Amino acid sequence: MREWPTALERLRGTVGVWTYAHEAVAADEVGEMAADLESLGYSAQWINESWGREAVSSASLLLAATSSMVVATGIASIWARDAVAAVNAARTFGAAYDDRFVLGLGVSHRPLVERLRGHVYERPVEAMRAYLAAMDAAPMMANEAHHRYPRVLAALGPSMLRLGAEMTDGVLTYLVTTEHTAQARDLIGDAFLGVEQSVVLGQDREEFLRRAHAHLEHYTGLPNYTNSWRRLGFADADFVRGGSERLCDAIVLHGDVDAVRERVDEHRSAGADHVCLQILGTDLVTAPREEWRRVAGTLG
Repeated sequence: MREWPTALERLRGTVGVWTYAHEAVAADEVGEMAADLESLGYSAQWINESWGREAVSSASLLLAATSSMVVATGIASIWARDAVAAVNAARTFGAAYDDRFVLGLGVSHRPLVERLRGHVYERPVEAMRAYLAAMDAAPMMANEAHHRYPRVLAALGPSMLRLGAEMTDGVLTYLVTTEHTAQARDLIGDAFLGVEQSVVLGQDREEFLRRAHAHLEHYTGLPNYTNSWRRLGFADADFVRGGSERLCDAIVLHGDVDAVRERVDEHRSAGADHVCLQILGTDLVTAPREEWRRVAGTLG
């Protein structure tokens, strides 16, 4: 069995939250949201990097406001900073915040890489392999130079999953089914497997579909996700903007707190080490604080 870094050991068998709702809050107030999640008992807050805040500086705000919860980038784009900056930030955070930081890395998507950042998006697996190799070779002339840090890859397809197992501590999957979780576990062996699960808690069928369609609207236009869903048996008819009802039902859980607990258990049975819940509120940016509280109560 491989030995995991401390932060990932803390996440084993736990439930966290994946959210970008903190980006709709003033920068000097995001710590309060993180502290609230910590007080509810969630083990981690996973944050993204796209058109909003820069991931590393955002993570620093959350780490400073908490004392036990893990803060993880899910994910930080490899096109947003060079490999030396990424690895040295992770080393510093680990040393400064009691090993509560996880560096999640991803290749992002062509529109975000080319239109937003001005890079060329090609051969993503090779680009990630080269980036990880550069991290491993990066020097650091500071006290925490040899501090072990955890890194995981955003991975959906077999090649990126295998790379995550080979060159990092594990992977984070996103917008997947329990079937995908089982497939990922088979591919990565004993590496860490974190799984995001989108949720609409309660609500009638019409409201569930409204929230699920709004959530999937952006992702149905990104080939990385549609290719992943094709491997799970979905087809072009499911990739209309916002997704078909069949896709919504498969990717976004609709139910009460018992259904959430059951789905978490299903992912665990399929091989997940950690599940982070993305609970969808009335809109994409409003923090679903009451839903976070209700789910935390039933998950213990």
